[in-house]
Amino acid sequence: MIELLTLKAHAFQAKTVKECEQTYQTNAELSHCLDLVKEAIDRELQTWINNQTFVLEEFAIITGRRSALNMFKRSQRNFITYRENNCRWQYLHISPGTGAAAAHKKCYILVTKDRIKELSRLN
Repeated sequence: MIELLTLKAHAFQAKTVKECEQTYQTNAELSHCLDLVKEAIDRELQTWINNQTFVLEEFAIITGRRSALNMFKRSQRNFITYRENNCRWQYLHISPGTGAAAAHKKCYILVTKDRIKELSRLN
């Protein structure tokens, strides 16, 4: 139990894939660390999505045009599909190897970070 708490404390400090890889040696530890990074990056992405949605909703109220908002929502759905398919083929390529889950999580994190960068450039 103490080992799990220690792992969680270190994993919360890890903000990147690289930090997880440098800190944890076993597949289980690495996987758990990547899960926590993945959760954090999902929260960050959701913040950017909410922000962009708010901006586009305000634009729609002012102009009466909802096309940009609708297209943004579609692009986000397409991004989620792309991310899942892109990371899934990498997982399938490695599986049943022990690094397959970590490869999927790393892909997920990196692709999500790219989406965040894209959304951050819009503001």
